[in-house]
Amino acid sequence: MDPALLTAARALASGDVLSALRLVSLRDDAPALALRGVAMAQLGELDRAKQLLQRARKAFKPRESLPRARVVLAETEVALALRELSVSTRALVQAGEVLRAAGDAHNAVFAGVLEVQQLLLSGKLREAEARLDQLELARGSAATVARAALLRFELAARRLDSKQAEAALQRAAKAASRAKIPSLLREVEASTAALARPLARGAVAGQDAPLRLHEVERLLSSSTLVVDAFKRRIRDVQHSVTLARRPVLFALARTLAEAFPADATREALIQQAFGAARVNASHRARLRVEMARLRQALAGLSEIEATARGFMLLPRTAREVALLLPLVDGEHAAVSALLADGRAWSSSSVALALGVSQRSVQRALLVLQAQGKLRALGKARAQRWLSTEFSGFAPSLLLPSWADSS
Repeated sequence: MDPALLTAARALASGDVLSALRLVSLRDDAPALALRGVAMAQLGELDRAKQLLQRARKAFKPRESLPRARVVLAETEVALALRELSVSTRALVQAGEVLRAAGDAHNAVFAGVLEVQQLLLSGKLREAEARLDQLELARGSAATVARAALLRFELAARRLDSKQAEAALQRAAKAASRAKIPSLLREVEASTAALARPLARGAVAGQDAPLRLHEVERLLSSSTLVVDAFKRRIRDVQHSVTLARRPVLFALARTLAEAFPADATREALIQQAFGAARVNASHRARLRVEMARLRQALAGLSEIEATARGFMLLPRTAREVALLLPLVDGEHAAVSALLADGRAWSSSSVALALGVSQRSVQRALLVLQAQGKLRALGKARAQRWLSTEFSGFAPSLLLPSWADSS
């Protein structure tokens, strides 16, 4: 390799971006374009990095499959940082095969880590975990091992396993210290800080308190009857009932839980479940039908008793009833949570990550923009959405896709 390019590559590997740029900033050959692209990515200039890496990939000749494969990895990493989740998985897999065949084990393993990251950002947790388990991390660089450990942390956090999450962060910190890459060290520090912050709210008998990961885990493993607003699920230590596809029944269950140990009035139940401002005989008749359905759904967990004012929960085994709520509640909480990472997302990527239609996402984005919670960057296909309430939380700790997501 050209001595200047080799020196620039070593400078980038050590985190000395400016020295690397001084060596290649005036060159337009394919290797120099690739190094410039990586340098700009490390400086946070992701759009410019994307352009340079695309130019580099096209500038490499067909027979130069190895450097082209490495550029594909860099392009994919930048695309994921830009939250462009529709990047070509096929191209990434092919690049990994080329690297493996050429004996570049470090980058071959890194290609697998990028596959896991794309699956995780797209909400495909089971596939991400299975792919992560397949990686031969012993053959990867310290930076790759650190990134894999951060992905393991996110998976453990989504599954509410605080011990595995803490262990993964410890592995990430050790590997990042060996890699000595400042941006990677900052990423580990940010994840560690996120783990120490609340990620949900717990409400018991009208008392609302923030909960950290291990506290949510403890609540869900207790004998308390938990009405989980993340998964729209009601559970105790022995039984679990999902009402994700029955929003009216979940709204009734949530209203009953909010009132526990007292009863919830018929007016409150009708307003929350049906959105009716004024209650009439038709609403009351519908409430009786829906309460009968809820009784049947919760038969193993709780009885529902009619009172003079309305209805009340009577848990079969639990002594307490708790509500598990997002930190940011509301109709569009999932979209707000996703954008809380401070990245600019396209509407298509938001839809892909949440597993909902793009039209639904676009409506939610416009509502949140009108509320001053989001701002739009660019126009048409280049439009991206950025939160005005960046919290520093990792989105994996906020999204309502816990425990049994696939």
